[in-house]
Amino acid sequence: MLKTLSILALLATATPALAQGVDPVAITKSVQDLSSDAFQGRAPGGPGEAATIAYLVKRLAALGLEPGAADGTWTQTVPLLRTKLSDTTRFGVSVGGQAQRWTRGEQAYVWSLQPKDQAVIEAAPLVFVGYGVSAPERGWDDFKGVDLHGKVAVVLVNDPDFEAVKGDDAFGKFGGRTMTYYGRWTYKFEELARRGAIGALIVHDTAGAGYGWNVVVSGQGEAYDIARAPDTITSLRLQGWLKGDAATALFKSAGLDLSALRAAARQKRFTPVALKGASFSAAIAVEHKIVESHNVLARIPGTAAPDQTVMFGAHWDAYGVGAPDKDGQTMRRGANDDALGVAALLEIARILKAEPAPRRTIAFALWTAEERGLLGSEYYATHPVYPLEKTAANLTIDILQTAGKAKDAILVGVGQDSLQDDMARVAATQGRRVTPEGLPERGLFYRADHFSLAKRGVPVLLQMGIAGASDLEQGGAAAGQAWIDAYTGKCYHQACDAWSPEWNLAGAKQDIDLMLTIGREVANASTWPSWKATSEFKAIRDQSAALRK
Repeated sequence: MLKTLSILALLATATPALAQGVDPVAITKSVQDLSSDAFQGRAPGGPGEAATIAYLVKRLAALGLEPGAADGTWTQTVPLLRTKLSDTTRFGVSVGGQAQRWTRGEQAYVWSLQPKDQAVIEAAPLVFVGYGVSAPERGWDDFKGVDLHGKVAVVLVNDPDFEAVKGDDAFGKFGGRTMTYYGRWTYKFEELARRGAIGALIVHDTAGAGYGWNVVVSGQGEAYDIARAPDTITSLRLQGWLKGDAATALFKSAGLDLSALRAAARQKRFTPVALKGASFSAAIAVEHKIVESHNVLARIPGTAAPDQTVMFGAHWDAYGVGAPDKDGQTMRRGANDDALGVAALLEIARILKAEPAPRRTIAFALWTAEERGLLGSEYYATHPVYPLEKTAANLTIDILQTAGKAKDAILVGVGQDSLQDDMARVAATQGRRVTPEGLPERGLFYRADHFSLAKRGVPVLLQMGIAGASDLEQGGAAAGQAWIDAYTGKCYHQACDAWSPEWNLAGAKQDIDLMLTIGREVANASTWPSWKATSEFKAIRDQSAALRK
């Protein structure tokens, strides 16, 4: 009798959660909490971090989740390297023996990810490497074996086919206007470092980068990285962007036509071109320190396959306190980006915990330092708690639209993996269709925390509200675009990203339900999501296929 009563009591507490589903009121309360003054803008290592971590741990524990980090703890310590360039004694180029002094932020914007007091480059030869792509699976190699050790590489932004026309070898090879990983500036720096370059400058153009020069220089010489072992620190003493008109002038002074070289770089026969008689020099003081931050991890243990994991992710960090905006506001609260994503994960966790235990373990990751370069998730990916080879999927929420119900769901990264097929199927049960992201050339697929796991082979799905104009039930796609324009044009990464009573979370609820349903299905399946044949991450996943049999 006592046992029966205890079961009835358990059902009584579980039923409301199951019946209620995603609760916009609970989401609103979580966002109001996290974006309040108490958390000081949630900067990693900042004055609001301790309160943020304590709040998240308390919420997860109250839901009945288990600590999900190593050794039965709630947090994973993430040591971050913070650098900031300061006094400059030398910065510029020399062409034909004629020195050209540059001003940081005008001709070029650079930063350092080396923990050294000085970033020094002495008259390093400059070499143009086209798009800086090595993609054997696409039959493309911009480097042709050229030795970059001791050199500064100049490279074009985006993919070789971004500006390609019919007749160019690159035409259609990299997804057309849809950016691949090879088009991201992070890939280019990584590849150039692998090849021994000591400096790298990406030629900026607004169309190719997806943002203007004002965005490039907004970091004010500050940069972050995960703290790395000495033998894994990048070879790049300085890396950054070369302004488009400065690049044209530099190439012209070296007797080269940059526009002609752009066209040449779209052909398979392209080989790197040295800027004869040209060299780059710099001597810049660097402030550097290690800042300690934390990921928060929780879990619902699996039953039949507890060593297999489905992970939900969102980032808790925002931009902290900064300079006053035009209204005198200094706190950048990150209410939508990404307190709303965190609130969504808390709701998903509440619902899944109230259900029967899943077949696979479900992990919830609340990442630090996303706004500093996906660093919390990157640290986890290099120090995983749950083996990546047996992580079935990562589902990430980073910004949700707050303008009401939509007739469609926006897909980021078309053609990457089978989770996208699941998305289309589940969206149809909601009476919605899937719409591809609006500006695929901006590479949003590579700009959220799921990507740290994707590039290690974990299948992923991203929900990002600014990826395309939702076809809203009230006002259609025009109203959806108006919401994006208002948010990205005014409040994205700014102080006005704050909770508003004008938010309509009906569309956000649709998207959260979508991710919840897919995650639940994968957590209770015995099959594995997979990458499409054309994905640049399939080969990585294939290497560990035997572990998933």
